[in-house]
Amino acid sequence: MTTVSGIEKPQSDVQLRLRRIEGQVRGIIGMLEDGKSCEDVVTQIMAARAGMDRVAVEVLKCYVTDAMSGEPSAEARESVLRAVSLVARL
Repeated sequence: MTTVSGIEKPQSDVQLRLRRIEGQVRGIIGMLEDGKSCEDVVTQIMAARAGMDRVAVEVLKCYVTDAMSGEPSAEARESVLRAVSLVARL
């Protein structure tokens, strides 16, 4: 099974995204403590959630690339990666 630690350059991008999301979650906690409006809080929750979705796509791309590296053609790998990108749009 592929581990996320197998990601080279994307790993740093994934880590940066996760740190940004961590800051967003801390901000949400602060907003709740400060009594901010529900609309503002939900907007920030949705932003953090979208960030997590993007992280999941990057990790999935790494997994697919690694899993297909030995056998399939570059065209097949590209097709699978396009499919993963389409899933990200959902």
